[in-house]
Amino acid sequence: MNAQQNIPLPMRLHHNAYVVKDLEKTRAFYEDLMGMPLQATWCEKTELFGKERIYCHCFFGLKDGSALAFFQFADGADQQQFGPELPVSGFRHIALKVDKAHQLELIDRVKATSYPADKYYFLEHGYCNSLYVLDPDNMIVEFCTDHPQVDKINAEVLPKAHSELKRWLAGDHTPNNEAYHREQAA
Repeated sequence: MNAQQNIPLPMRLHHNAYVVKDLEKTRAFYEDLMGMPLQATWCEKTELFGKERIYCHCFFGLKDGSALAFFQFADGADQQQFGPELPVSGFRHIALKVDKAHQLELIDRVKATSYPADKYYFLEHGYCNSLYVLDPDNMIVEFCTDHPQVDKINAEVLPKAHSELKRWLAGDHTPNNEAYHREQAA
């Protein structure tokens, strides 16, 4: 429950969906390279947004039962209308939690293939360490490991979440990532 509003929270992510250009390239990336098994393929014909649409919808599983899902349309006009043609932005991504061993395994897998070096990078946030990998449609998938003291860090920032947002919205853009500053000084 959300203590402030007494509203129940979602139990977990069910799936996050994106449109892709080529479901086989997407399958090879997520299943073969990233190790996320293809768990369902739904071929559908549905009346959507004033027109009958035919598409394929594939789900790649995560450990908790949630999934990343991807659509490809049969009709080129539908594909163009809903397609993945978005500018690449490091701020538009999905982040998946992994442990350090899993993150290192992914790094080894990527490096062992001909996957381009400019399609992945690392970033230390202080509260987590992240491996970012671009998929075949240039969607960024972040595989992050928590800082060893993430519970302590989260306990420190939770009481200030609303006041920090208000401060930012009022124009005070002073950085407050204490975890990041702690890591950088260490």
